[in-house]
Amino acid sequence: MAEIEARISDDLKQAMRQRDATTRDALRLLVAAIKNARIEAGADLDDDAVLSIVQKQVKQRRESIAEYEKAGRADLAEKERVEAEVFERYLPQQASREEIEAAARKAIVEMGASGPRDIGKVMPVLMKQFSGRADGREINEVVRGLIEGA
Repeated sequence: MAEIEARISDDLKQAMRQRDATTRDALRLLVAAIKNARIEAGADLDDDAVLSIVQKQVKQRRESIAEYEKAGRADLAEKERVEAEVFERYLPQQASREEIEAAARKAIVEMGASGPRDIGKVMPVLMKQFSGRADGREINEVVRGLIEGA
């Protein structure tokens, strides 16, 4: 069992003992997603795999929040927001926008990127560098802004 998965399991037990229904329900969803991925993979998952599942769940919640807010369903958006906050506890410290910009500037210079076509050269380098620490959409916004603004 991966370290993150064990932590999630322990936190679920703790939430059950404390009768924290919100955290318990969110963690049950996360445990189910991990179990489904394990079944699909046919083997135990390492920390990187579990981390990517947590990231995927957070991303799904953020997308749902946006959709629910557009539809005027603040109650459902709030439920998704709470779940995302619970899941984010298991993600590494997120990179700041300034940190992403600094790395993007460096990568743009190293790759010799000069126009929008070169975004595809820079993105894989930054995605690998910020794996688990930044959203791909945010990285893309920063790179696009720097290249198009140059």
